[in-house]
Amino acid sequence: MTGTRDTSLALASLDAVAATGARTVLPDHGDRWTRGAEAAVRRARSVGAH
Repeated sequence: MTGTRDTSLALASLDAVAATGARTVLPDHGDRWTRGAEAAVRRARSVGAH
């Protein structure tokens, strides 16, 4: 996955990330997330657009 400057598009695609059921998420930047894809999506939505 490549990064996007379109935050609304990125937020709209979060359902696909959550649906993977992955336990570990490797973002394009930052540390790996080991709390699961659904928790990563909840976190992203709580931060929202920036």
